[in-house]
Amino acid sequence: MTTILRDWSYRYQWFYDTVSAMAALSVGGEARFRKLFLKDLQVNPEAKVLDLCCGAGQATQELVKHFKDVTGLDASPIAIKRAKQNVPQAQYVEAFAENMPFSDRSFDLVITSTALHEMESEQLQEIIQEVQRVLTPEGQFIIIDFHRPTNPLYWLPIATFLWLFETETAWQLLKTDLHQMLNTSGLTVESRQLYAGGSLQVLRSRKVF
Repeated sequence: MTTILRDWSYRYQWFYDTVSAMAALSVGGEARFRKLFLKDLQVNPEAKVLDLCCGAGQATQELVKHFKDVTGLDASPIAIKRAKQNVPQAQYVEAFAENMPFSDRSFDLVITSTALHEMESEQLQEIIQEVQRVLTPEGQFIIIDFHRPTNPLYWLPIATFLWLFETETAWQLLKTDLHQMLNTSGLTVESRQLYAGGSLQVLRSRKVF
C-alpha cells in the first residue's frame, strides 16, 4: 500500500526536499545528515567513489566536496537528469544496482543513502553481492538507512513516516540482519552507529577478499 504523499515525493522535487529536510531534523538537520558518512572515514581525495542509488544527487553533492572522482548510479532516468543538473561535477550512469555496468574492483568506496529500504530481500542480496564485486580490495561500503528503533519513543514517528512515504520493503528492512548479509557476501562489518533513537543506522563494512 502506498499513499499519495509518496507519489508526490517522487513527482515533485520540492516536496521530496521538504520531507527530507523535516526527517533529518531528528539527527540535527539535513547538513549534519549528509555528513554522517564522514565520521571515522579517512578521506582520500583520489579515491574512486560510487554513490549507489543516487537519486537527485543529495548525497552526491556532499561527496564531490571531498573526492575528485565520484560516480552516481540510479535506475531512474528522471533522477539521473535531476542529479546532473544539481551536481554536474560528478559522472552518472543509469542502471540497476543489482546489475552494475562496472568492471570488478572499480571503486574504493561505495555509499548508499536511504535507498536500500526500497529493495525486496532478494534484490538486496544481489545488490550487496554486486557491491562486493565492484569494490577494490580493502574497499569500503557505507550504508545509511532505517533501523529498528532502540528507543520506544521513536516507534511512533518512524511508523508514521513509513506508513505515509514508504512501502512494505521499508518495514522488511527493519527486520533484516544487514550485518549477517554483508558478512556472507564477503564484507566485514567494522562499525554500526545509530541515530534518532536507533531509527537510523550508519553501517560501515570493508571488502575482505
